[in-house]
Amino acid sequence: MTKSNQSLELKDLEEKLDQLIEQYTSVKNENSSLKTKQDSLVREKAKLLEKTTLARTRVEAMIARLKAMENGS
Repeated sequence: MTKSNQSLELKDLEEKLDQLIEQYTSVKNENSSLKTKQDSLVREKAKLLEKTTLARTRVEAMIARLKAMENGS
């Protein structure tokens, strides 16, 4: 293998390595962004579940009062 061929192969490897580093950085940033979004969605889901539970409790209490009023009449 000539020095010229080695130099070309080395240059090719360097370019491929640079591309891999760029892809890695991009995927790492995307992963970080997705984790942040997931955390946000998990918190939002918890809040919505809490609101749903509160609404269900209130509706059940209203139904119980209506039934009591109906039975009292």
